[in-house]
Amino acid sequence: MSLGRIPSCFNLSFGIQAMSTTQGSIAATKGIPKFEHEPEHLLVLVHGIMSSPSDWTYAKTELTRQLGNKFLIYASSSNTYTKTFGGIDGAGRRLAEELPFLLGVPILEKLAPPLAPIFVGRTGRQLFLTDGRPSKPPLLLRMAADYEDKKFISALATFQCRIVYANVSYDHMVGWRTSSIRRESELVQPPRQSLDGYKHIVNVQYCPPVLSERPHFPPEAARAKEAAQTTPTTKTTAKYHDIMEEEMIRGLQSLGWKKVDVSFHSAFWPFLAHNNIHVKSEWLYNAGAGVIAHVANCLKEQESRVSLAANL
Repeated sequence: MSLGRIPSCFNLSFGIQAMSTTQGSIAATKGIPKFEHEPEHLLVLVHGIMSSPSDWTYAKTELTRQLGNKFLIYASSSNTYTKTFGGIDGAGRRLAEELPFLLGVPILEKLAPPLAPIFVGRTGRQLFLTDGRPSKPPLLLRMAADYEDKKFISALATFQCRIVYANVSYDHMVGWRTSSIRRESELVQPPRQSLDGYKHIVNVQYCPPVLSERPHFPPEAARAKEAAQTTPTTKTTAKYHDIMEEEMIRGLQSLGWKKVDVSFHSAFWPFLAHNNIHVKSEWLYNAGAGVIAHVANCLKEQESRVSLAANL
């Protein structure tokens, strides 16, 4: 089944989950329904580590209800559960085979780097930046730029709208600084009052592109990476991660982002923030319903702009 041209592009990130739509045609894929009228947009929901498409049950149902038949909403199933341990690049290839584009995964935090390979295999080494030879940039740094013949940042730049949703607190998997692509000095005390109509969303800010040198992997980073690989202590890994964090932030901030800050401080179970933000299950994590409503409205607004531009 062909979906023809998909004219508008979006990229949204939720902690270690992400969703995206892109341009192009798509061949028949298992689990994609047939439509009487072909949708105009493709929205792909991608779960995080040790998860499955069922994490998107509520979001998919609600987005379908609010967006209607102009959107084909598909929860990827090619990287379920332990398949997420096989590496970001391997997961990307499987997703590329499932769909016509590659989607990266943000950085996971809060685990001790020396233990990461034990828990999440190759994916752990990649997320904690210790994959590959000491002299070679880690995968996530390469993905924050165009590296050799791989056009990572250029591909991300083709999206007309890039939105990142980030928990400001109570997320013990992904920190606010990481998930919102900010430096520590760029974090400010967030409002405690929700925006009208969107419970637990406390701030929306557009951050324009910041022009700078492309990310690089200096000799001191290679030495720090080798130390993190061979003698992983808090001191050696912290030094290495500080260098890499700055390089990756510069690469990602070379593009403009709308940043949506989410705070579950007033929720009954605020410590469930990591799963609340995308409503992993409606019965336990429904505090994030306002976030999904915000996503739907952002998509509708962007779709309206695209339709208006097409008619001019």
